[in-house]
Amino acid sequence: MLALIAGRGALPKLIAEAQAEPPLICALEGNNPQVVPDITFRLETLGTLLLELGKRGVTDVCFCGAIDRPAVDPSKLDAETLPLVPIFMQALQKGDDGALRAAMQIFEQTGFKIRAANELLPDLTLAESIPTKAKPEPRHEADALLGETVLVQMGNADLGQACVLRRGEVLARENDAGTDAMLAKFAEEYVPHTQGIPAIDWALGALDWIANPTDQLVDMVWDWFETEPDIDPEKPKAADGAILFKAPKPEQDLRADMPTIGPATAMKAAEAGLDGIVIEAGKVIVVDQVHVLRILDAMGMFLWVRTA
Repeated sequence: MLALIAGRGALPKLIAEAQAEPPLICALEGNNPQVVPDITFRLETLGTLLLELGKRGVTDVCFCGAIDRPAVDPSKLDAETLPLVPIFMQALQKGDDGALRAAMQIFEQTGFKIRAANELLPDLTLAESIPTKAKPEPRHEADALLGETVLVQMGNADLGQACVLRRGEVLARENDAGTDAMLAKFAEEYVPHTQGIPAIDWALGALDWIANPTDQLVDMVWDWFETEPDIDPEKPKAADGAILFKAPKPEQDLRADMPTIGPATAMKAAEAGLDGIVIEAGKVIVVDQVHVLRILDAMGMFLWVRTA
């Protein structure tokens, strides 16, 4: 039996719906997935969760979705979790990658097999290709090579998995807040807030470009365009020529925390005035690929899936 350690976002729901047998959904308190959890747990009760998974016949576990680093309340530790305290307290002092490795180590030592998200749903990643109408130019190729170097530096410091580049210059680096937050901050600095096409009209137009949008995507588009600056595809971009580069950190264990982009990333990249998005083939999850591509096509942006 499969259990999902589910975080925020659409990924846990996509994986759950793709399985022949419904998995057990386990959510860390405060990180609500877009699927109803069967079990909600705290880090202080992780030992109890492991025992419960064993009782329910769970053999395989998949970590999926975004999870915030939790604070630990010693008063809520239970007896089953006390033996694990030295391991996860040491893990919480490390970067995100180190903490995830420690978490996987605990589950593996207990006897569970860790399954990668793209193993359970292979279509989550893309093969080498440029699936958008717009294509990268030679200057983007040079920035993609720079992106590889920047990610090595960031990986050595156990920082983020993405950066914004333009003509050999690093304009932004991802931190613990995530890619979309980095792009939002970047947009504030590089794209002027101007009054142009009313945001509500642009939102309607965006939905017209997207065939059969899900309720979640409709809500996301409406919320985003009601609060963010207007985007005119014909308007000169203050960050013209920039790209978002996203890939795994060096030696990252891709069974958990595989880099991910989705419709929100595509919209934030459009807001930031980027030319396109560059990701590593087979190693970056693209959630809701159809809508990601339609958003990028609508904005004249490219998605370049490349092999490092």
